[in-house]
Amino acid sequence: MAPSLNQPELVGTKVRYAIMISANTFECGSRLSSAPTPIVFVVDDDISVRESLESLVRSAGWQTETFASAKDFLARPRVVAPSCLILDVQLPDLSGLDLQKRVVDRTDMPIIFVTGYGDIPTTVQAMKAGALEFLTKPYRGEEVLAAIQNAIERSRGALGRQARVMSIQHHYASLSRREREVMALVVSGRLNKQVGGELGISEITVKAHRGSVMRKMKAGSVADLVRMAASLEIAPAL
Repeated sequence: MAPSLNQPELVGTKVRYAIMISANTFECGSRLSSAPTPIVFVVDDDISVRESLESLVRSAGWQTETFASAKDFLARPRVVAPSCLILDVQLPDLSGLDLQKRVVDRTDMPIIFVTGYGDIPTTVQAMKAGALEFLTKPYRGEEVLAAIQNAIERSRGALGRQARVMSIQHHYASLSRREREVMALVVSGRLNKQVGGELGISEITVKAHRGSVMRKMKAGSVADLVRMAASLEIAPAL
C-alpha cells in the first residue's frame, strides 16, 4: 500500500493533516537515498505537518530539520550539502514567498512549496521565482518523496557546478598579470604571433606564458581553457 494521508482532523478551527507511513514507504525511501546523506529542511507553522514530514523524510534515509517560522530557518547557518526546502506558503512572520526571495541566491537548495490554500496566482509567482514544485494539501507521501528526490538530484548538480567553478577560480588566482593577459587573448582565438604583437613580447615568450597558463589552469586543451574562461565570465579580448 502506498503512503497516504489520513482524513483531516479538525483541531479548534484549524485542519491538521498527518502522513500515514507504511512499510512500503521505508522500502521506497531506501531506494531513493544515497550518500552523502542530504538534508531536507521543513518550514511550516503546523506542528503536526512538521512531525509528519519529519517522519516521512527520515523513513527515506535523509536527514531533516524542521522550523516553525521563516525567521527560525534564516537564523540557521548555511550548510554545504545536498539539500532542499519544503516550505509552507502561509507562515506567521515572513510568508513562504518572502522567504523564497531571501534565499534566492541558494541555487543549491531547491524549494518545494506546500500549502492548504493554494491559488493560481500564488503558484505562478512561486514557480516564476524558481520553485521546483508546488504541492497542495492533502498530498500523498509518495508524491512528496518523488519531489524531494528530484530536488536533491538538482542540489547535487548545483553543488558540483559550484565546486568546479571554485576550483577554476583558485587556479586562475595563481596566474600572473601577464599570464592572464595571454589567456584572454588565447581564448579569443589569437595565434601566438598575434598575442606577441598585441602584448609587445616575443613569440617564444608567448609560448612560455601559454604553457604556464595551461599547467596552472589544468587545461588539457585550448577548448578546455575557453570553457574555463566562460565559467569565470572572462570577457574575450577584442
